[in-house]
Amino acid sequence: MALDEFTFLRWVRRRARPGRRVALGIGDDCAVIRPGRGAGPLFITTDMIVGEVDFDPATASARAIGHKAMAVNLSDAAAMGLAPGFAVCSLALPRGTRTAFARALQRGLTETAAAYGVEVVGGDLSATPGPLMVNVALFGFAGRLRPVTRAGARPGDVLLATGAFGGSILGRHLAVRPRVREAVALNRAVRPHAMIDVSDGLAADLGHILEASGVGAVLRAADVPIHRDAARAARADGRSPLDHAQTDGEDIELRVAVPPRAVARALATPLGGTPLRAIGEFTRRPGLRLQDAAGKVRRLRPGGYRHRF
Repeated sequence: MALDEFTFLRWVRRRARPGRRVALGIGDDCAVIRPGRGAGPLFITTDMIVGEVDFDPATASARAIGHKAMAVNLSDAAAMGLAPGFAVCSLALPRGTRTAFARALQRGLTETAAAYGVEVVGGDLSATPGPLMVNVALFGFAGRLRPVTRAGARPGDVLLATGAFGGSILGRHLAVRPRVREAVALNRAVRPHAMIDVSDGLAADLGHILEASGVGAVLRAADVPIHRDAARAARADGRSPLDHAQTDGEDIELRVAVPPRAVARALATPLGGTPLRAIGEFTRRPGLRLQDAAGKVRRLRPGGYRHRF
């Protein structure tokens, strides 16, 4: 049987036996550790990008690759309403890599880290006969902030979204802007019930919240923010802009579940100009559904990107 990303991850999660110091283990965007008496919770996340899978080595600049590798990790921290402080980076550089390329890659990593208050404190370097690989691990202390998981959404909660969706492959996937500051601001202002970032697609990542929380959701098609790149992609392949908005990956925006009483406060929270809007509701009935402009509701499959092996 062919290996499927999410099926394998479920298998791994079922076999994990977290110890007493693990507050949150496998299955969310960060792990949370209780380091000991007198210290606040430590959170950790790691993500890897690979040439010919996450970027095109023939067209992507070294600095853009470094930026993306750091940014997708920052987005995982944002997905839990947290701001990391430190990073370690590991590079597997193809044999024959030129010095100028390696230096530009490292600049992309460190400049993006510095822009979000993160200090690169170590890592590893190796040669590989295969494609370029960059792995980043971020960590920091949650302090007074409560990590927001995928598992807290409740029936009746309102689904909020930052930014706009679809068509990131036209260039935005290399220039993603992780919503760290926005996530921390929302965490402080309204203490969301659940949150996730959109890396595999709006519908797919929303499906992770539904599975973890044991709820369903209805998306309102008229309220889904569609990026102009989704319209460009639609003209090229004939799919609708809404379909691109629902299923294209790497938008790196936030999905946030908040109780109805907190919606006005969330929408009034200063987010530095980042748009935030209500796009649906969580329901007791399981599954993901889409409500069109006429009010008709249909089942929506949580499609999106997943690794195939």
